[in-house]
Amino acid sequence: MGLFLLSFSDVPDLQGFLFGVFLIMYVIILMGNSLIIIMIKVDPSLQNPMYFFLGNFSSLEICYVSVTVPRLLVDLVRQSRNISFLGCATQMYFFLVLGVTECFLLTVMAYDRYVAICNPLLYPLIMNNRLCIQLAAGCWMTGVPVHIGFTYQIFSLPFCGSHQLNHFFCDVPPVLKLACGDTFMTEVLTYVLTVLFITIPFMLILASYVKIISTILKLPSVAGQAKAFSTCSSHLMVVALFFGSGIISYLRPKSSHSTGMDKFLSLFYTVVTPMFNPMIYCLRNKDFMVALRKFLLKWIVL
Repeated sequence: MGLFLLSFSDVPDLQGFLFGVFLIMYVIILMGNSLIIIMIKVDPSLQNPMYFFLGNFSSLEICYVSVTVPRLLVDLVRQSRNISFLGCATQMYFFLVLGVTECFLLTVMAYDRYVAICNPLLYPLIMNNRLCIQLAAGCWMTGVPVHIGFTYQIFSLPFCGSHQLNHFFCDVPPVLKLACGDTFMTEVLTYVLTVLFITIPFMLILASYVKIISTILKLPSVAGQAKAFSTCSSHLMVVALFFGSGIISYLRPKSSHSTGMDKFLSLFYTVVTPMFNPMIYCLRNKDFMVALRKFLLKWIVL
């Protein structure tokens, strides 16, 4: 016994088209983030804390989309879309853990920019190699124990009715819709974890950027201001896209959830935002573009 993922079965004529679109997006995500990881590994000019965290972020994005998109692609080409309760719980667990990792990693990246711009003389001392590794490890590990208990809590609820999950993966809101009995405590726990792991990191990032922007505006040269803004604006765009869709999805009351909106928001933070991240970070980053040109010219010469 398990659940049946309806995915996009309400638009049967578009299954092939959607498969093509999501496959292209998935390939772009894999290639874009892999390129970032390779560039950071091979170019000495990118061996600093900012790019260390960006490399972690790109690795995370590959893992994050691989939890949902391959299953979505398979479901778009086959008739049987059953998923066992264990399979559903496993997908939800890894999705939540990696989602929390992304929230924390984006917060750490904001802190890195805050130290670099507001305390430039102390930056090499504060953001040393040991601290960077500790911060990255903390981002990857914090959500692991918490979401074991949370996922167990959700799947210990009784499920009744048709067991049809009107979504393309096992996300928390649609799974809770299928639960019978009293789900009040689970919903409260969902809101608490959302505040702890999404809202508070988002507020910390905003606080960091208030300080960053006030510091940038005090810089004497226009060129200095432009360079500082260019290194921060890409990060702010990613933060706005990811946290905005995540907060709306998880903090809305259960009664206001609609299937269409849930799928749209989920697509935004599971596929669309990860696809744009490499473009935002690379195309708006002069140092990375210079390193990329050198890398490509080297390979062309060879």
